[in-house]
Amino acid sequence: MQKVKKVPQRQCLGCRQMRDKKSLIRVVKSPEGVISLDFGGKANGRGAYVCPSSECLKRARKSRALERAFSAQIEEGIYDALEREMEARDE
Repeated sequence: MQKVKKVPQRQCLGCRQMRDKKSLIRVVKSPEGVISLDFGGKANGRGAYVCPSSECLKRARKSRALERAFSAQIEEGIYDALEREMEARDE
């Protein structure tokens, strides 16, 4: 009998729904305090996840969910990079 492999689930900060980890975009805060996007999902640090939809990003930005997740201010460049990544995935 084969074992069924468990698929990791994470919660989107925008829509608050549980989704497969691979389908979300990871934002990571490194131990040095640098906040960046992690497309491979392997970078060291605290991670937070957002769906690749502009609506979820707008909700997370409005509610300051990323800032609460990292206990730090988020630069506009991070939000801009998330938007560019979402546009690239849509194409």
